[in-house]
Amino acid sequence: MVLARFLPRDERFFEYFRDAAQNATEAAQRLLELIENYQDVERKVRRLRDLEHRGDEITHQIYNALNRTFVTPLDREDIAALASKIDDFVDYVEEVAKRMWLYRVDQPTEPAHLLARIIAEPAALFAEAIPLLENNKHSDKLLRYTVDINRLENEADDALNHALAALFDNATDIPSLVKAIRWGELYQQLEDATDRGEDVANTLEGIVLKNA
Repeated sequence: MVLARFLPRDERFFEYFRDAAQNATEAAQRLLELIENYQDVERKVRRLRDLEHRGDEITHQIYNALNRTFVTPLDREDIAALASKIDDFVDYVEEVAKRMWLYRVDQPTEPAHLLARIIAEPAALFAEAIPLLENNKHSDKLLRYTVDINRLENEADDALNHALAALFDNATDIPSLVKAIRWGELYQQLEDATDRGEDVANTLEGIVLKNA
């Protein structure tokens, strides 16, 4: 279509996605650092809040670009979906940190350490996988990343089940019962963050298969 050559284009979508992936990676890494070095908690939570706001800004940039662009490098609904899924991941990561601060957690548990490490892994894979969207030649490699991210989500499911199974073992009075209930909620939120990572992977997989 000759007219399409003169209609608005925006080739920055891939740049926005790279920024979003890097922001998600940093957020997950900051959560891991918070849990593995549980000091100066309020400052670290504020930093995660800043990253969550940064993620919102990038998502708005993508939506604004969609509104002003006629020719897009991927289907419009796929661009919107991927932006939304990455943003959701960062939201869930930030929510875990905020809730730990609000609950005045004294020290993270070993299951929390494990789940935080699992969260950081798919986020790092986002940063490697998403730039591959620019070139169809990398479809097979990108699909391998999505398989790895799905595997990590399964590991998080197992970690959550083990944590919940032992949750009330030492709940012998009201304070310890309250603590156990709060940790049950935190474990679920940590695992939910890995679910949102899997959502990113599934969206990437759908885009790759559609454009293969």
